[in-house]
Amino acid sequence: MVILGHTGVGKSCLAARFAKGHYQEHGETTIGAAFLTHTLRIDDGTILKIELWDTAGQERYHSLAPMYYRGAQAALVVYDISNSDSLRRAKLWVKELRQTNGDDVVIGLAGNKVDLATGNQRQVAKREVAEYAEENGLTFMETSARLGDNVMEIFMEVARQVVAKQPASTLQKSGDSFPVPKLKSEESGPCCGGASKT
Repeated sequence: MVILGHTGVGKSCLAARFAKGHYQEHGETTIGAAFLTHTLRIDDGTILKIELWDTAGQERYHSLAPMYYRGAQAALVVYDISNSDSLRRAKLWVKELRQTNGDDVVIGLAGNKVDLATGNQRQVAKREVAEYAEENGLTFMETSARLGDNVMEIFMEVARQVVAKQPASTLQKSGDSFPVPKLKSEESGPCCGGASKT
């Protein structure tokens, strides 16, 4: 799974909240991409190990993004509800993902920083994005990495859709007798290159 979005929308904070269970108040800017893993229990009989690539949002790293999302089974595209330009950029990411990976990729859309919605800081209407998500077959939720709102829920829903798309023949029994998808090495994303965070 790859996380995409403009700089400052909270991608790394969402990734840390999901994978590590905590909020990074003053996270450092991601350079290239950071790599995390997390295991989810989808239901009583299914577990899924998620390899999570948290990509840099700065424009100068945009050309590196295909290295991470090409062949990805899932993506979480993030925008900031207090920044309307970040939604425009998120829509461009969705378009790029569809052009490269087709309909095979499961895409979640997260409207992050919903904790800022109580003041006059909201610039993006939830209804507008919900309609866009429905038209484009996206899983959509508003999230708050700071408060933890809907963070586990959106990752879980995307993971469920990934499992649902797996043909029965690709499932194998794990050592714990839980079925886990068998992924081809070329489908699991790039390895060992540029995945550092400074």
